[in-house]
Amino acid sequence: MERLPGFRDFYPEPVPEGDALAWSASLREHIFRTWRRVAQRYGFVEYDGPPLEPLGLYKVKSGDEIVQQLYHFVDKGAREVALRPEMTPTLARMIAAQFRQYKKPLKWFAIPQLFRYERQQKGRLREHFQFNADIVGEPDPGADAEVIALLVDILRAFGFSPADVVVRISSRSAWQEFYRRHAASSAKDASGEYAFYQIIDKLERTPLDESKKKLAALGIAWEQVEAFLQESPPTVELAAVIENLHARGLASYVQTDYRIIRGLAYYTGVVFEAFDRQGQFRAIAGGGRYDHLIRLLSGGRLDLPALGFGMGDVVLTELIRARGLAPNSSARIQVFCLLENKALDKPTLQLVQQLRDAGVAVDHPLGPEKSDKQFRRAREAGARILVTMEQAPDGMVQAKVRDLLTRQAISCTLHEATGVVLRWLASPENAAQPAQILP
Repeated sequence: MERLPGFRDFYPEPVPEGDALAWSASLREHIFRTWRRVAQRYGFVEYDGPPLEPLGLYKVKSGDEIVQQLYHFVDKGAREVALRPEMTPTLARMIAAQFRQYKKPLKWFAIPQLFRYERQQKGRLREHFQFNADIVGEPDPGADAEVIALLVDILRAFGFSPADVVVRISSRSAWQEFYRRHAASSAKDASGEYAFYQIIDKLERTPLDESKKKLAALGIAWEQVEAFLQESPPTVELAAVIENLHARGLASYVQTDYRIIRGLAYYTGVVFEAFDRQGQFRAIAGGGRYDHLIRLLSGGRLDLPALGFGMGDVVLTELIRARGLAPNSSARIQVFCLLENKALDKPTLQLVQQLRDAGVAVDHPLGPEKSDKQFRRAREAGARILVTMEQAPDGMVQAKVRDLLTRQAISCTLHEATGVVLRWLASPENAAQPAQILP
């Protein structure tokens, strides 16, 4: 049975070679852990929703054409449903249902798995995990700066420097004003404005002649767009965001760039995207302010300003690998308890449990194994400390503890062994030396 196209298998290290969709489970965990750690540092709290939602939730936001991009079907209750392609509609639905239960502004994040039935290409699959962070109920530009700062600090937490990545910031409201000033009268409607945003959003990926023709159909000359890109100063709201980021010391990670517009129709203010400086990959993350979307998705029941961004794991993982920033995942355990004498099985298991209760990652043989095989397995798992139970001539059970990093080895009582291991793991050079020192 083969894996479905565009879906990944996540393997433990070492990841099988020769399969582009065999990915590292440990690297995925590192990404999730980093996302959560930085978000919580900013005061964001985690939420989640169902991976299956009513199809109408996405039609309301994006129109009937979105259906062709979704995994959708009619369930056994005759309901039209879809696997979630994005998280914002779920967020809006949840807030509309329970907004009275929470004080504003809300600072929420989620790490959903999302699904889209679309053509596979570099950096885009039919499923991916995505970090979503949103602030709901705050109109001040300080909220925009907070979200962008969160994005920058996540990139920093993965080890990216200003030489590696940049967050390009723009203003959707500035583009909206430009369109209404320059577009032909016949094109000044919602469909014409949306078409214009799509053209600007794809400028860097579309031949210039093609973009010029599409702009001309809307009554807009390329020279007008070019002048706007090169000469327009930041809007008041955008200037406030940039000043805020300067105050945080994050200015080296951001730049004003009006080529960023975000093609989705619902953005209303500051928008932004993160890229690698070398331009080798698709956008790492993107988002902006969407002050009217919750009103739309709640059927007019709730009107709250909102903004946020999403960061997918596919491009991020590719960039982490390309820059050599993936953590060393070879060390799966800290301690391996060898069993060389079956008669000492009970005290060995007693120590294994004591160490695990103390928060130490420990493994041991589950059945009879030769000593050399146990040792080899311990090294492959990245164990730093080996423990072997021994019986002294007087019948007393002792633990021989060996540190493979410092090459220290000591014998101690079973009662002392846990403390020895914990001290060595914490600070091997200052570890107390109970009992005798062994060669």
